[in-house]
Amino acid sequence: MKKRNCLKSLFTLMILISAIVPVMANGAQEEGEVSYYPADATAETVVVDAASKGQVGNWGLGNEYEIQALLTKYGQPTTYLSQAFDMDGFDDDSILAASAMTYNELGLVKNSYDGGYGYGDSVKVIDMNDEGVAMLEDNLFCTKEFAEANPETVKAFIYASMKGWAYACANVEEAAEIVFNNGSSVSPDHQLYMANEVKKLVETDTAGNPVSEYGKMEEAAMAQTLELAKKYIKLEDSVAADKLKTLTLDDIRDASYWEAAEASDGSFSVEKSSVKIQLKWLPQSQFMGYYVAKDKGFYEEVGLEVELVPGGGDIGETTAVYTGQVDFGTTWVSNLIAANAGGMGLIEVSQLYQRSGLVLVYKISE
Repeated sequence: MKKRNCLKSLFTLMILISAIVPVMANGAQEEGEVSYYPADATAETVVVDAASKGQVGNWGLGNEYEIQALLTKYGQPTTYLSQAFDMDGFDDDSILAASAMTYNELGLVKNSYDGGYGYGDSVKVIDMNDEGVAMLEDNLFCTKEFAEANPETVKAFIYASMKGWAYACANVEEAAEIVFNNGSSVSPDHQLYMANEVKKLVETDTAGNPVSEYGKMEEAAMAQTLELAKKYIKLEDSVAADKLKTLTLDDIRDASYWEAAEASDGSFSVEKSSVKIQLKWLPQSQFMGYYVAKDKGFYEEVGLEVELVPGGGDIGETTAVYTGQVDFGTTWVSNLIAANAGGMGLIEVSQLYQRSGLVLVYKISE
């Protein structure tokens, strides 16, 4: 994993060998040379330049639609470069504008702790929220059938989970430690970084306003997510593709369970006391509210025994919930939309992240 100082040495050697190449007005260097951007470069400058070189990266797991909407905004084709789960492609300059989650990859790019690349302030970002193309991410969902058969269980799970999220956001250091002790695959320093950044996503909306009601479904942000999903999600099955075009917010969410949990005194007569939730990835602070709720006994207080099932690999959280392997799941709203277009009958019952955590990160000239 190359570090920034190594790259600078390489670039110096290239300059000595091939002579100085002047920086163009848009901040990128001539063809064949590494491209950097001035600190005051606009989002349009960076997107257009990187897209013209085919060097805008994304993983293609459900938030590529935000990248495609951003590319469309600036008149570029919606194609992007497939990006690995590490940031090596950004580090070696094969990706000029790389996708990064504020709570994960961006921390690795900027910080120097274990696993970090140490770029510090020599990088800047393009924020999907600021660009008006944000799509909501981590939510809590189950099948409509399960919710109708077990309404008290759903309300109890929401109530205890939101209590866990509130505690985690108020005590990020403790929350990060709890997650780390549950089998973290990253360092304690990175878990703490993640916890602080996740707190921002949970407590701030797409316009930058504070949010105090954990898990509330904000109508405008939900509607924008659905609108962009309809435009950019491409489904091979023609029936599913047609269904996608007709989906409404009522087809993907039911706020009544969250509202009932929010108004509750914490007393529930649960129909099913032992439940599982499928997480979207490995144990990390992205899901800290659930880990805290379990660790602090909040689930037990409402009569639930909860198993947190880590994700990763080929585990699909929507499929796991749909097939009954687990009772609840956490996923991005776009993934739930695609699943329901395919007939899974899932419903969002709480929206944890109130803004997009996706940015494009790029290097700036010094």
